[in-house]
Amino acid sequence: MDKNTIIEGIAAPLPIANLDTDQIMPKQFLRGIDKAGLDRGVLYDLRFDEHGSPRKDFILNQPAYARAPVILGGANFGCGSSREHAVWGLQQFGVRAIIASSFGEIFYSNAMNNGLLLATVSEDDLRRLLEEASSSASPMQVRIDVENLQLSSATVRAGFSLSGRHRQMFMNGLDMLGASLLHLPAIKAFASRWQEANPWLKDVASAARARIDRLPEVH
Repeated sequence: MDKNTIIEGIAAPLPIANLDTDQIMPKQFLRGIDKAGLDRGVLYDLRFDEHGSPRKDFILNQPAYARAPVILGGANFGCGSSREHAVWGLQQFGVRAIIASSFGEIFYSNAMNNGLLLATVSEDDLRRLLEEASSSASPMQVRIDVENLQLSSATVRAGFSLSGRHRQMFMNGLDMLGASLLHLPAIKAFASRWQEANPWLKDVASAARARIDRLPEVH
């Protein structure tokens, strides 16, 4: 993943509490065998009516908010099922960060592992951001400083929470595998000590396979 320290741009207000992953990425868009084209399914039932026509009053269908890189979400954003497609689709849609007061736990892990920033702010700071977004004559601009865990708009300055592990992953463009490999020397040292203490378990699978291969065939 790309390294990230600053995210800035238009923030689209989407203050829907308990917006779940089934709404973010409906089931009919999960049929593919790869990640291609998931942006078409993002928030589909909110973006389109029963005839497939865009809902003109929906925030992300308005030209001023097209491809907005930041979403101001409601509490418990991304609750529900564990579908990672919700994260992939949002990223394909152009979303780089979501600001909310809380997130669904599995969605949070999926997002941070894929480089989608989830900035957790207080209820009061989120309220102030949404008030600015609703009262501004033009789309609100925000700047998110990941290194210093600060975000700002025209009228709001706020801190946001991010674990040290996720902060380093995001800033260095690492997923969980990449973050784990940073500790490769310690992992190898542990494996060596463990094998020395338990030599009968070293390469047990390959040893068992070799014994099976030596057995005579049964006719």
